[in-house]
Amino acid sequence: MLLGIDGAGKTTTATALVASLRNSGARAQLLRNPAGRRWMTRVAARFGTALTPAWANRLESVVRCVNVLIAHTRAAGFHGTTVMDRHVACQLVLRSVRGLPQGVVLPWMLARLPRPDAIVLIDVPADVAYSRILRRGEDSETMAYLGSSREAYLEIALARGWHIVDGSGTPQQVAADAMRAVTRPA
Repeated sequence: MLLGIDGAGKTTTATALVASLRNSGARAQLLRNPAGRRWMTRVAARFGTALTPAWANRLESVVRCVNVLIAHTRAAGFHGTTVMDRHVACQLVLRSVRGLPQGVVLPWMLARLPRPDAIVLIDVPADVAYSRILRRGEDSETMAYLGSSREAYLEIALARGWHIVDGSGTPQQVAADAMRAVTRPA
């Protein structure tokens, strides 16, 4: 499972990681678990409105949970390596940064879903993530939000023993670093 702030390179790294696994002869699949924030923002703009933070969080949580459940169902039937791009933990971090309560459903769901073999936090400084977000031009985040999100992810990663990989390199370097981190003997 790959996690990280917006612009950290999760999807790019996941794609490179799956390609590397397949090139080595392994069966691998990439399953994405987005919250639908970009889509919801575009729809709201089209109707000349904006979602309140509380409603945005509710809708994002539902979309993320549905995507995660579908991904786990697909992963259960796949004989090979599944790389998940994002997960329920992303929504918990988002709620924490927004000052919202963790709620009941997300922690309950996270505790009951199959545990991944490895969780990797792709970490980049907020300014690096911000410049990547600007370059792709699909969404926008503030530096303050990215900085707060990064701090929240790092705090959780250190507390839970997640692998932390520097996401500043090329996609191939970051994918190789992620692979080394998860295959390193304990």
